[in-house]
Amino acid sequence: MNKFKSLVLVLLFAASLSVYAQSPQNLLVNAATATSTKQTVSYSLVNPLDIVARPNFYLNKNVKIKAKFDKFSTLGLDYKPAMRSSEKYISFLIQRPDVTDHNIPLSELKIFLDRTEAEKHIELNSGDVIEFSGKVFSNALGDAWMDVDKFTVISSKPKTEAK
Repeated sequence: MNKFKSLVLVLLFAASLSVYAQSPQNLLVNAATATSTKQTVSYSLVNPLDIVARPNFYLNKNVKIKAKFDKFSTLGLDYKPAMRSSEKYISFLIQRPDVTDHNIPLSELKIFLDRTEAEKHIELNSGDVIEFSGKVFSNALGDAWMDVDKFTVISSKPKTEAK
C-alpha cells in the first residue's frame, strides 16, 4: 500500500511540473518576443530642465532631448554610485536652454556616450544642435545621470576661419 501511495504522489508531482513546464517552442517564441521588445523602445521628447528639476520622476525612463551641444567632458566619469568608466565612456554637456545671451552648460545633467560613438562626432562645436535618446539610470547626488542610446547631429554652426 505504501508503494502505491508513493507512486501516486510521484505521478501527481510529475503531472504538476508538466503543467508549469514550457515546451522548447514556447521558449523560442518568448525569446523572440523579448528580442523584438528591445527593438521597439519608445522615447519621450523632454525638456532637459524638466529632467534636472525632477530626476526622481525620470529615473529609469527613456527620454529624447534636442539641445545645443556645449562640449565633451569627463564630468561624472568613474563616480562609483553611478559608475561609468572613463575607458569606455565620455560625458558631454549641453547648453542651458533657459539662458540665451550666454553659453552656460547644464552640468546638473550627467550624459554618457560610448567613446566609439563620440569619436564619430569629434568635430562638434559649442552651439551645434544635437538630438539624443537614452535612459536616465541614476539620480545620485540629486542629479540625473543618463546613458545615450542614439546620438544625432541636427545642424552645425558655420565654421569661422581665423585670419
